[in-house]
Amino acid sequence: MKNDTKSIDDIKAIRKIMEESSRFLSLSGLSGVFAGITAIAGALVAYFFILDNGSIHYNEYLRNLSAEETFSLRWQLIADAALVLVLSVLFSFHFSIKKAKRDGKNFWTPISKRLLISLLIPLVTGGVFVFILLLQNHIQLIVPGFLIFYGLALVNAGKFTFGEIFYLGILEIITGLASAFVPGWGIIFWIFGFGVLHIIYGLAMYRKYEA
Repeated sequence: MKNDTKSIDDIKAIRKIMEESSRFLSLSGLSGVFAGITAIAGALVAYFFILDNGSIHYNEYLRNLSAEETFSLRWQLIADAALVLVLSVLFSFHFSIKKAKRDGKNFWTPISKRLLISLLIPLVTGGVFVFILLLQNHIQLIVPGFLIFYGLALVNAGKFTFGEIFYLGILEIITGLASAFVPGWGIIFWIFGFGVLHIIYGLAMYRKYEA
C-alpha cells in the first residue's frame, strides 16, 4: 500500500516537473485585473476627453469633423491606445516577475521566450493591419481588428501557459467579430473585451492559482 502511495506521489511530481518545463506558470492573475482596469480607463479618457463627450457612435462623430480635426483626433486615439498597451504590459511583467520570485522560479526561460514570440507575431501583425485601417479611414473596423488579433495572439500563446488563456482568446475573438456587426458601439465592445473580460479572467486566475 505504501509503495502504491509512493508511486502515485512520484507520478504527480513527474507531471509537475514536466508541466513546469513546458509551460510558463508565472503569469499572474493580477496582471489581467490591472490590464482590464487600464483598458477601461483608456476608453473613458477617449470618450470624455479626446472625443469631447461625443456620441458612443464615434464613427458618426468623426464624420462631422474637418480633415485637420480628424487627423489630430486619430493621433490622440493612437497615443491613448499605446499608453494603455504600455501600462498593461508593464503591469503584466511586474506581477508575473513578482509571482515567479515568490514561487522561487526564473521568469525569463526558454518557455517564456516562446510564449512571448507566440504573442508578438499576431499582435504585431494586428497592429500593422489596424494602422492601415486608420490610414484608409476605416475607423469602424479598428476596435474589431484590435480584439480579433489580440484574441488570436492569446489562442496562439495558450499552449505555452495556463489553458484559461486559450479560452480568453476565444472570447476576445467572438467579441471582436460581434463588434464588427455593430461598429458604432466600438467603445462599449472595447470596455467589455479588454476591460471586463480581463478583470473576470484575472480574478478567476488569482483565486485559482494564487490565493
